[in-house]
Amino acid sequence: MGLSEFAMKIILVILDGIGDRSYRVLNHRTPLQAAATPNLDQLALLGSNGLFHAASPGQCLPSETAHYLLFGYALENFPGRGLLEAVGDGIVFDDSDVLCLAHLSSVAWKDGEPILAEKRPDMEQAELDKLFSAISTFEMQGIRFKLQQTGPNNAILIMSGQASPYVSDSDPMVPGRAMACILPLSQNSEPEQAALTAKALNDYLIYCHGVLTSHEVNRQRQARNLPAANFLATQRCGRRIVQEAFNHRWGLTGMMIASGSVYEGLAKEIGLEFVRVKDSSDPGEDLKERIGLALADPSHDFIHVHTKVPDEAGHTGDPRQKEAAITAVDRGLDELVKAVETKDDLLVAVTADHSTPSISPLIHSGEPVPVALVGPTIRRDEVDAFDEVRAAVGCLGLLRGQELMLTILNHADRSALLGHRLGNTDRPYVPTTYKSFKPTE
Repeated sequence: MGLSEFAMKIILVILDGIGDRSYRVLNHRTPLQAAATPNLDQLALLGSNGLFHAASPGQCLPSETAHYLLFGYALENFPGRGLLEAVGDGIVFDDSDVLCLAHLSSVAWKDGEPILAEKRPDMEQAELDKLFSAISTFEMQGIRFKLQQTGPNNAILIMSGQASPYVSDSDPMVPGRAMACILPLSQNSEPEQAALTAKALNDYLIYCHGVLTSHEVNRQRQARNLPAANFLATQRCGRRIVQEAFNHRWGLTGMMIASGSVYEGLAKEIGLEFVRVKDSSDPGEDLKERIGLALADPSHDFIHVHTKVPDEAGHTGDPRQKEAAITAVDRGLDELVKAVETKDDLLVAVTADHSTPSISPLIHSGEPVPVALVGPTIRRDEVDAFDEVRAAVGCLGLLRGQELMLTILNHADRSALLGHRLGNTDRPYVPTTYKSFKPTE
């Protein structure tokens, strides 16, 4: 299958978490401003620039939600990160099941409350395997629990029976805070089921704490003055919601190139072909390889290329480490710059899903991120550098949510004239197939 009658290929590069804040150690610049980014700066020089937020400025978005929103889907239909990770990891479950993320944490009791001491204590794989196995199944209130390990200290908790996804998290994420009681979410559509699920999940966590506390692995760790992995932290429950296929929503045959399970899960749920790649110690070479796959692909109109490196560097807590990571990532964009400078059938968009502050108690922060669009007929503004400050004066202004996809669709000459309908459904794109008129009908 080749590209559609619209010959423009679209490559959307997401530099996950590249946005940040200004730091004294970087002379009051962001890591992106401080980094050496000749390729990103050249893309900014060649096209239109602006800022982007997948929802509303100030909202702190996780990656999976930001991607879902920037692809033009509505938040009320988001199926939950637990489900996306499960799909990406190939876990078998029923559509009625509820899935959430889970991992082992270390807690210390203070004034009758379990206080998070270490989010993920450093442990041997054999220790983790034994602990996960000890709490792998449980049943309470007609809800069956199955804990399926997916990584060294990662698991998916599958809840079957009368389970509801409308319950809160136990994981406070920040050490020093108390583990949270599971509560039914207010004003949800299945209050009785949610209340039952919250009660059963709390009972399961109590059971897990008892088993983990008395387990031989943790007794031996405590004898060696090591933190015990004695609490199961849970968060972000979800249940399958059938999604509108990406090609039906946007009229584009789509592909995603990424390394994480959550991205594979999202791709499969919205109907993008997924290419799983590995992360190495050379992020620039990794990105170069992914760009090469996108440029060489003959059968997709829209290709999303993803790297998690800036986000992971932001979580180290060192702005200079993030600066170095961004410099390394930029080196992987050489071929993309050359291609967009010479091709008349290529549209490139570069942005991020969210900002990741290098120094903050926040996991992600709510500042918008820079965005650059480059193509043969795209307006060229006066922005000559790709960063959070200079992009703000570009001609794109501030794009939010699905406005990014609408803008991409427009620059690829695929947008429909509002009110013009070929078929029985309003679409933002010109359909290539529709029922033709037949005089005999």
